[in-house]
Amino acid sequence: MRQARNRLGWACIAGIAALLAASASATLRPAVADAGAPAFTHEQVVRGARLAAIGTCASCHTADPARPFAGGVPLRTPFGTIYSTNITPDKETGIGGWPLDAFTRAMRDGVSRDGHHLYPAFPYNYYTHLSDADIADLYAFIMTRDPVRQAAHANEMRFPFGIRALVAGWNMLYLDKSPVMAQADKDAQWNRGAYLVQSLGHCGACHTPQNSLGAPDQRRYLGGGEAEGWFAPALNADSPSPLPWTVEQLTAYLRTGIAADHAIAGGPMQEVSTSFATADESDVRAIATYLHSTLVPRSQNVQDHAVAASQTPLPAHTAGTTADDRQLQLGAQVYADACARCHDERRQASSGGALQMPMAVAVYDPDPRSFLHIVRDGITPPSTEPSRWMPGFAGMLTDEQQVALAAYLRRYAAGLPPWPGLPGAVEKAKRP
Repeated sequence: MRQARNRLGWACIAGIAALLAASASATLRPAVADAGAPAFTHEQVVRGARLAAIGTCASCHTADPARPFAGGVPLRTPFGTIYSTNITPDKETGIGGWPLDAFTRAMRDGVSRDGHHLYPAFPYNYYTHLSDADIADLYAFIMTRDPVRQAAHANEMRFPFGIRALVAGWNMLYLDKSPVMAQADKDAQWNRGAYLVQSLGHCGACHTPQNSLGAPDQRRYLGGGEAEGWFAPALNADSPSPLPWTVEQLTAYLRTGIAADHAIAGGPMQEVSTSFATADESDVRAIATYLHSTLVPRSQNVQDHAVAASQTPLPAHTAGTTADDRQLQLGAQVYADACARCHDERRQASSGGALQMPMAVAVYDPDPRSFLHIVRDGITPPSTEPSRWMPGFAGMLTDEQQVALAAYLRRYAAGLPPWPGLPGAVEKAKRP
C-alpha cells in the first residue's frame, strides 16, 4: 500500500512538473537588449565596492581567487547543488551585455537578462529591497571589474527542482518586494543598519530558519538557521550567546572576526568578516547597531555561570560506572590532552591562549553542528589575513572521542543538558 501511494505521489509530482515545463514560455520573462558600454563616475565605483563588500559578493561568486567574480562556487541545498555564475563583464560568459535594467531586474525579481528565473540561492528576495541608487552603484562596481571568460557550471538539481518554472510559483508565494521602511522613533544609524541587514547584507538568509521550500520563516526572523552545514545562531531573543554583546564588540567582530569575551568567527562567517573589513566602517557599525537591538541577552544565571566557570580550569568528571560517566570521563581526558593547554590559558592580546570554553557560544548552541565542525576542521584565517587560528582534530580524535568531548563541554562548560543524537551529528559533520 505504501509503495502504491509513493508511486502515485511521484506520478502527481511528475505530472505537475510536466505542466509547469509546458507552461515555461508563459513564465519566461522577455529578454533585455544590450544597451552598449555604460559610463560610470569614480565615486559610483567606490560606493559600489563598499556595497559589494556588505553583500559578500566575492565570496559567493569567486571559486578561484585568481579569477574574481567568475563564479563556480558550489552551494549545496536540500534541492541539489547550485553553482554561482560569472558576474564579470565578459560579453559571452559573464554579464558584459547586461544593461542596468537587466541587472536591476535580477536584483529585484530574480530574473536573468535572457528572461529565465534565477534560483533563490541568489538572495534576490533580500536584494529586492535595495534602493535604485544602491543598485546602480553596485552595477558600476561589477561592470568595471576585469572580464573573465568562464562558462557557467551546470547545476545538479534533484527532480523536479531543476525546472525553473517552479521558481515563478516560489516567487508568488514568498517574494515580498515591499521596501524597508524607516522607523521614526529610531536614529539614522539604526535605520541604515536595518536597511542593510534586511537587504544587501541578507543576514536572514543564514540566520533565519527556512521552511520545506527553502523560504525564510519570517515568523522566526533571525531565529537561527544554517549555512553550509554550520549552525547560524539566532540574532534575536533566542541568541545562545552566554554573554551580552556591545555595539563596539559587534562592530569589531563583523570587521575582524574576533571580539573580546566572544568566540572567533568560523566557517562561513569568516568570509563575511573578511568582506566586511573592506566595507564602509560606518555601514558596519550601523549593522552592529541594528543587530544589537535585536539581540536579547541570556538570563543573568547563564551570564553568571559563564563568568564564574571561566575563572578556573574546567573540572574532571567524578568517577562512575554508568555509560554516561565513562563518556564524560573520556571527554574530560580528551579536553585535558587536546584543548586545555590553550583554552585554560585565557585569551589576551598577543598571547597564545584561546577563549575559555564557558564563554564560547558553540557549546551553548541548540545543536552541535558548529562545535563539531570547529573541533574537526579547526579555524584557519584567510592566507592574506593575520588572525587567530585553531588546529583541526579530525585526524587525531576518533568519533567516540569527539562525542565524548562534546558531551563533557556541554555539561561542564555550558552547564546545559546534553545534545541529543551526538553520534549521528559527528557522522554528518564528516560529510562534505
